[in-house]
Amino acid sequence: MTARTETLLGFLALADRLKTVERRGRVVLPDGTTRRENSAEHCWHLALMAVLLHREIGFSVDLARVLMMVALHDLVEIEAGDTFAYDPAGRATQAAREAAAADIVFGALPADLAPALRALWEEFEAGETPEARFAMACDRTQGFLQNILSDGEAWRAHGVSRGATLGRMDAARAVDPVFETLIATLYARAAAGGMLAGDAA
Repeated sequence: MTARTETLLGFLALADRLKTVERRGRVVLPDGTTRRENSAEHCWHLALMAVLLHREIGFSVDLARVLMMVALHDLVEIEAGDTFAYDPAGRATQAAREAAAADIVFGALPADLAPALRALWEEFEAGETPEARFAMACDRTQGFLQNILSDGEAWRAHGVSRGATLGRMDAARAVDPVFETLIATLYARAAAGGMLAGDAA
């Protein structure tokens, strides 16, 4: 086995740990109970959303580039952990923790791959290209949808209000009218179910 093969397999083994990083969102099981979603499941659902929506939006994106970003965007959580979107203290240190984690995670790649893959992660984080903006909107919509699918269980547990969600979701809504429609529909479902603090059931 060559050193490169060892390095590639080592990186894939490291990436496999994303399956152990739990998010606050809940997954509903066939018996009606729930468990926490993991970050790898989130990435799969997000990738599927991108595949479904990339031709629905009013601007062009390179789907392959979007999917590469989706596959990479949460790998830093292997070292930094998942930061709950509605935890101000966690959000205050998130960028620094994730940058340090990126050094470790992307540093495990072969030297010729590391800069390009880290650059894709940084592109996603910056959110300035069409692909990054689309991927961000899908990312935030997936998290919101996951809460709807589990009847707002995580929101209820943490007392998350509609107002607390607006900053994150308004940024996604602004990306394209498709996201405006999807997210407005999800907000209506949240309101109907009394899922966000202050919503009437």
